[in-house]
Amino acid sequence: MSDRRPITAPDAPAAIGPYVHAIAARGLLFVSGQIPLDPRTGEVVGTTAAGQARQALENLQAVVRAAGGALTDVVRATVYLTDMGTFAEVNEVYAEYFGEDSPARAAVGVAALPKGALVEVDAIVALPDGA
Repeated sequence: MSDRRPITAPDAPAAIGPYVHAIAARGLLFVSGQIPLDPRTGEVVGTTAAGQARQALENLQAVVRAAGGALTDVVRATVYLTDMGTFAEVNEVYAEYFGEDSPARAAVGVAALPKGALVEVDAIVALPDGA
């Protein structure tokens, strides 16, 4: 029997495709990419990469919390940017959420993201006590 458990976060925007917010398995949480959608309206929040990064990270945090974790439990993140020229401004916002205890990370330039977003963030989380 699999210990694979889907996670739905009530404080995160609804999935816009055939996927779940995250899957918990064997003490790890695999969080689907979070774009800067307002959880209530489903509309993109922010006109700058920094503003959108803030909302994407809020959404990521909501998913991690729904699974019983915190951002301090994130061990790997990937940041997707449609413009690598915004890397520095996104980094500033990212540092507000992760600070000195940042997880391993990759930043990837992409041609486009869903709903015209400028930023998307996904993560792998080591859940406390294997939650």
